[in-house]
Amino acid sequence: MSQSARPPARRAARPTLEAVAARAGVGRGTVSRVVNGSPKVSERARAAVLAAIAELGYVPNRAARSLVTRRTDSVALVVPEGETRLFSEPYFSDIIRGVAAAVADTDMQLLLILVRNAKERERLASYLAAQHVDGVLMVSVHGNDPLPGLLERLDMPAVLAGRRLGLESLSYVQADNVGGARSAVRHLLGRGCRQIATITGPLDMEVAGARLAGYRRALAQAGVAADEGLVAVGDFTEEGGRAAARTLLERRPALDAVFAASDVMAAGAVQVVRESGRRVPQDVAVIGFDDSMVARHTDPPLTSVRQPVEEMGRAMTRLLLDEIADSGRAHRQVVLATELVVRGSA
Repeated sequence: MSQSARPPARRAARPTLEAVAARAGVGRGTVSRVVNGSPKVSERARAAVLAAIAELGYVPNRAARSLVTRRTDSVALVVPEGETRLFSEPYFSDIIRGVAAAVADTDMQLLLILVRNAKERERLASYLAAQHVDGVLMVSVHGNDPLPGLLERLDMPAVLAGRRLGLESLSYVQADNVGGARSAVRHLLGRGCRQIATITGPLDMEVAGARLAGYRRALAQAGVAADEGLVAVGDFTEEGGRAAARTLLERRPALDAVFAASDVMAAGAVQVVRESGRRVPQDVAVIGFDDSMVARHTDPPLTSVRQPVEEMGRAMTRLLLDEIADSGRAHRQVVLATELVVRGSA
C-alpha cells in the first residue's frame, strides 16, 4: 500500500468515567462525587479515584459536569459605565486587577461586561436569568440602577463595590469613605484653611454621599460653619472636576482649599486653580481621593486619601466565591481602612 493510501491513524480513546471507576475499584457515582468536589466520599476512595485519574489522564467533561452541578465555573464583573470612564479612570483598572488576581487562583473564568444603556441592561438581565454565570461582581453602583434588585430576585450570588443608598441587603466591599474624607478636611484645617470647598461625585451614588458627609463632619467638629456655596457636584471625571472648580471659584473667590472626591476630579481642579492665576498649594490647597497614579503625576503631586482598590477587588472576589460554594452563607459587609498620603498639593 502506498503512503498516500494509508488509512489515517486513529486517535486514542479518551478515558471515560467508567474506566476511572474500574481502575479505582469503585462505582461510577463515587468517581462523579470526587470530580465534583463532594465531601460525601471516604478519604480512601477519594485517594483511589485521584490516583486512577492521574494514571489514565482522565479530563472531566465540563459540559456534562455543568449539567450535574448546575455550575458554569464563570463569574461576571459588571461595570455600568462606558469605555471612556472604564479606560480613563485608574479606579476601574485597579479593581479589575484585584479581581483578576483572585480569580487566577481558581478554576473560574472571568467575564467583563459593560452596561452602557437600557438595551444592554435588558440583554444582561436575560443572560443572568439564563444562569450563564455562577455569580456577579458589580462596581459603580448608582441609586437608580435596577441590576442589584434583579440579582436579588434571581437569588444570584453577588457582591457590590460600595453599596446602594440606604440599607444594603447584598454583600459589599468598600473603603471607609466617611473617615477618609474627614481625615482630608482635618488636614486642610490643620494647615489653617477655613474656606474649604468640596467637589462631590454624583449624589445618586452612596460613595459620593459618604465622602460629602465626611467633609461636613470634619468642619462641624472643628466648629467651622457649613457653607453650601462651597459644595459643587461633580461626576468623577476630569472635565467634571474642572467645571465644578470654575463654579466654586465664581461663587467663592476667596476659597483657600478644595477637597475633591476623586483624584481625577482633583487633577481637573488643580488645572482650573492655576489657570485662574492662583498657586497650588500656596493660595489654594487641593486634596483628592483614591491615591491613584494620577496623584503622582499632577503638578504639584497630589495629596490624596488612599483607598486599597486592588484589595477591594480581591476581597469582593473572595466573598463571591464563598457565596457560590455555600448558597446559605449570610451576606457580609467589608469596610477597608483609608490613609491620607501627603504630597505637594497640600
